[in-house]
Amino acid sequence: MDTNTIRTLLVELFVEELPPKALKRLGEAFGQTLHDALRAQGLLAEGAALTNYASPRRLAARVGAVRAVAPPKAVSHKLMPVAVGLDAAGAPTQALLKKLAALGADAGAAARLRRAVDGKAEALFLDSVQPGVTLAAGLQRALDEALAKLPIPKVMEYQLDDGWTSVNFVRPAHALVALHGADVVPVSALGLVAGRHTHGHRFEAAVDPVVIDDADAYEHSLREQGAVIASFAARRAEIARQLHEAAAGEGLRPVEDEALLDEVTALVERPNVLRCSFEPEFLAVPQECLILTMKANQKYFPLLDADGRLTHRFLVVSNVSPADPSRVITGNERVVRPRLADAKFFFDQDRKRTLASRVPGLAKVVYHGKLGTQGERVERVRSIARQIGEQIGGLALADLADEAATLAKADLLTDMVGEFPELQGIMGAYYVRHDGLREAIADAIEDHYKPRFAGDALPRGDAGLAVALADKLETLAGLFGIGQLPTGDKDPFALRRHALGVIRMLVERRLPLAVPQLVGLAFRAFPEGHGQAQAEVLRFLHERLSGWLREQGWSAQEVDAVLALEPAQWAALPQRLAAVRAFATLPEAAALAAANKRVGNILRKSDDAPGLEIDPARLAEPAEQALAAALDAVAPRAEAAFAAGDLTASLQALAALKAPVDAFFDAVMVNAEDPALRANRLALLRALHRAMNRVADLARLAA
Repeated sequence: MDTNTIRTLLVELFVEELPPKALKRLGEAFGQTLHDALRAQGLLAEGAALTNYASPRRLAARVGAVRAVAPPKAVSHKLMPVAVGLDAAGAPTQALLKKLAALGADAGAAARLRRAVDGKAEALFLDSVQPGVTLAAGLQRALDEALAKLPIPKVMEYQLDDGWTSVNFVRPAHALVALHGADVVPVSALGLVAGRHTHGHRFEAAVDPVVIDDADAYEHSLREQGAVIASFAARRAEIARQLHEAAAGEGLRPVEDEALLDEVTALVERPNVLRCSFEPEFLAVPQECLILTMKANQKYFPLLDADGRLTHRFLVVSNVSPADPSRVITGNERVVRPRLADAKFFFDQDRKRTLASRVPGLAKVVYHGKLGTQGERVERVRSIARQIGEQIGGLALADLADEAATLAKADLLTDMVGEFPELQGIMGAYYVRHDGLREAIADAIEDHYKPRFAGDALPRGDAGLAVALADKLETLAGLFGIGQLPTGDKDPFALRRHALGVIRMLVERRLPLAVPQLVGLAFRAFPEGHGQAQAEVLRFLHERLSGWLREQGWSAQEVDAVLALEPAQWAALPQRLAAVRAFATLPEAAALAAANKRVGNILRKSDDAPGLEIDPARLAEPAEQALAAALDAVAPRAEAAFAAGDLTASLQALAALKAPVDAFFDAVMVNAEDPALRANRLALLRALHRAMNRVADLARLAA
């Protein structure tokens, strides 16, 4: 190997089938760690771009512009203080000679030491040039690190061919390729010595083994000789292209599912999309059931019509491309039929009983060891939902929310939800429609789990909102009450998601509900003796609220100013934030924010009684008289705008106070010696503070 060359480096580990749900992450981690470790050793030249590869049976990385030998590196070793290393005559001490020997330097190096001030004392330094690491040595270290740091979901142990040595890895490895240009790099891993031989498609490779002549030829050689698309991204794009092309040929579209697309990409090496179908009579089963069983159990892509309705056609991503695909198609159609028949059987059986008849059975289902049964939980959710419904829609909505909450968990006892837990709520809606109940009840049962994830839709109707809020608040109050709080990145009960759901419903649907009262009624639904953790739940909700508002594009300063007032209702938070943003653009904003901060500091330090009214007769100075007059003029306008919901106008009205406030602080001593005069001036500042902080704590806007 020419030590001066810069070439492309290729490393591939050929293994048995890797876990599909982890493949993408494994491929990215393998390549990135290799790249970073090579860079840290100085082996990468300018333009050393990384390309990751991951297929069901390989992890690989190609790195451009890799040096055969890293450049020499200047190294400076601090040895010891001069007073310790040299004696009075300037000769090296034994301590210095021992240190030099430990670093591999001879005694003559003492004459070449550099003296420099280090802190308060002068120290001795040994300057040297360290040879650059060779690619063979550097890649071995990088490869060891890349394998050690792989985010392997579960390690397995297997024996090497010698019958004695055991190795731990995600799957047994059978070949290692390491090429620098056309040259093999002599490295090893997992009992394998690097070469240029790998293996292609299990059934369709043109040759076996596949010989990689050059690192830059890797992708082409595997595709042409091995029938493998090595790039995860390229294979995924090819599957997506074929799916949409095959669907368009039928005038349909495939179900969009990014996770399923990733998983299927990890299951095939050269994709071939085929069109299949099933008997149309299965479409009498709710399409959610059919779609879920096809996606989850068979990894198929159901096809929808222009209106989003499921058709009796679906797509299969095959790993083989026979000249006559009919046997592959009929085989997949034969496999899916029993799954669909099971779904039809569950649906037919479940409808033989009303959903209401299943409610008593929830009393036998344990919800949580410390929180009782699902039946007890339903009663708590009913209580909370009824009170929320009454607050936002009166007794009629309270009755509707109560009925929906009573039935909301009953589908947990159905065969369909037992087989597919993901369908809870959805199946309950189908069953109450079959039972002849109102559509609003069906919608509320389906929607009470919403939002299920970030960006999910909110419940459609008020009954759904009431039950969804009740369900999430009951969960928070229940688990916080027994000390089951999220810690770090661990949140087994998805309490952060529940909190975000509460926040989104209150804010986005502008519900006129006071959050402390909501949390209080949630805790009151539990029996006496349940832990009272209202303050902890409120703090948790506020933390999530602050983060969510920042994610919506509001600045930390804007959010801090609005939430500092701890508003009980959150419906108007976007309007408050918009008003603060508009106020901050006014020329007077910075001065008023600073003055507000100053007023707040004065009032906090004051011992005077806060309830005193302003006495006009005691306004002695012209500046305080002017401020009082300005406040009398501005405060009613600001308050009227606030009451009318025009929060921006409410804040902007305060701009007129800038000049009198500035004049007041220039000319008036607040802490006058006369107690009555001081109290009157503090009363004036309290009135000013109230007027200025109706929408937000403006002091938080001060620089």
